[in-house]
Amino acid sequence: MAKQKLEEKELGFAGAVIAAACMLLLGIGWNVGIYVNAAEAMSKWHLFFSSSLIGIVGGMIEAGVWTFITLYIFAYLYNKF
Repeated sequence: MAKQKLEEKELGFAGAVIAAACMLLLGIGWNVGIYVNAAEAMSKWHLFFSSSLIGIVGGMIEAGVWTFITLYIFAYLYNKF
């Protein structure tokens, strides 16, 4: 059985969109009062994430970039080996 090839950019973009959406929902939940502990923990891990609108957008961008890079490298290595 032949090994299937992963598309690096497509996997990276799909993961980045999901990560950004999760950060958006987490930021909205933080401002509403839901998942406050999780959002505060996430703000410690992500440099640009905070409860403000700019912080939420910054966290979305940061999460998207890191997820894209991680999944792109994963797919590249999967295809390579």
